[in-house]
This record gives sequence, structure tokens and C-alpha cells, in this order.
Amino acid sequence: MLKEVGIEVQLPIQVYSDSKAAIQIAANPVYHQRTKHIEIDCHFIREMIQQGSIKVNYIPTKEQPVDILTKGLSRSQHEYLLSKLGVLNIFAPPSLKGSNETSSK
Repeated sequence: MLKEVGIEVQLPIQVYSDSKAAIQIAANPVYHQRTKHIEIDCHFIREMIQQGSIKVNYIPTKEQPVDILTKGLSRSQHEYLLSKLGVLNIFAPPSLKGSNETSSK
């Protein structure tokens, strides 16, 4: 779909999960006997991983940027995730602090 609108996608697509169990289930077909209740979408993801189209990586829960859209967070966690996403507050007064680096002339 992205190719149809002219957006180039680099493979493998990076997917981040904070569930080590989900990563293992998606990557390892041996888990199949213990996870028969899993829907067809898991099998689709497993095939994409095996084809090299998707790479699933672990990310700690505190580092998961999507939480800003799905959970009620503390102010500090909300601000931290905003900074990870590169979101700036355009209404914040500009900082008068200069660079912390000193020039060595």
C-alpha cells in the first residue's frame, strides 16, 4: 500500500514489542502446539518473519513510544515519550540557554 502512494519501504520492517513471549511465539514454530488458540494473524506474522519482511525487536515497556497513544501516563513519562518521538511544544517559551559546549579557541 505504501509503494502505491510513492513511499519507499526498507525491508525488513522493524516492529517493536515489550512482550518477550510474543516475540518468541511469532519467531518460533515450536511454540505452535502450546498456542493453538492464536489467530491466523500470528501465522501471517510468523511467515513474514521467516521471509525476512519483518524483524521483531524487544523494547522495554518504559521505552515503548506507542504507550503515549494508548495509556494514561505520568507527566514525566508522557514528556519522555514525546521527546523520543521528536515532538516539540511550539507554545513553550524559547530557551535562553546557550549550548553547553564550550568553544576551545
